[in-house]
Amino acid sequence: MATAAAPATPTLRGVQPLRAGEGHSFFWRRLHSLSGIVPIGAFLIEHIVSNFEAVNGPLAYAQQVKFLNSLPLVRVLEWCFIFIPLAFHALYGVWIAFRGRATVNVYPWAGNWGYLTQRITGIIALLYIVQHLWRQRFSGVSLPEHPGAAFAKVQHELHNPWMLAIYVIAMIATCWHFAYGIWLFAAKWGITPGDKARQRFGYVCAAAGTALCVLGLVGMYAFINPKYANAPEDVMPTQPTEIALPAPSAGPSNATNPQ
Repeated sequence: MATAAAPATPTLRGVQPLRAGEGHSFFWRRLHSLSGIVPIGAFLIEHIVSNFEAVNGPLAYAQQVKFLNSLPLVRVLEWCFIFIPLAFHALYGVWIAFRGRATVNVYPWAGNWGYLTQRITGIIALLYIVQHLWRQRFSGVSLPEHPGAAFAKVQHELHNPWMLAIYVIAMIATCWHFAYGIWLFAAKWGITPGDKARQRFGYVCAAAGTALCVLGLVGMYAFINPKYANAPEDVMPTQPTEIALPAPSAGPSNATNPQ
């Protein structure tokens, strides 16, 4: 007697749910989630706050850049806590994005829209960061050695209307990505159990992301503010070696004149 063949198991596409103990994906996705908050998210906040110093003028901004580059082991910190975590978060995020499927055309729910916008804003942020690092950190005037040129270097770039538009779009996309990433982090790590807790925390994340975005846009405007138009190429020029500074005065002598 013939037996009925078992139905074939359908092939599941997309990113599978997180399940502890199944392969290494659970660990890597949790690490990806954590890296988006610390250290990348912390650096994003610091970077926006530091750039906000531009509202006080070219010299204040140069002093902020000089301070950051004078921190102990700054290059080790830069690679270990910025470049390497950023590369991992970005590349693994792209891998997740291209493996997943957006279903907003079938299920237009808020969660699906959030999934889609998180992937789109992540790709926008990645493309922006790559060009920003190249143009501001690795090409042209080296700002770690010449912090006084930082304001003028950014100002020249933002005078191009296309670059200004790219900066504005990237600022909005990055702040959205970070704010929604915080919400996802709290949900995935069990910090906000239940729908009500997630809804309330969503308002907090939206307010924090909006405030951070406004801070970034105001700091960005400082570079194109007519008040600081045509900023000096370097507000901290290196003192020429051939110029000899006057010797300090010895002060009044205590010796008495001979009679």
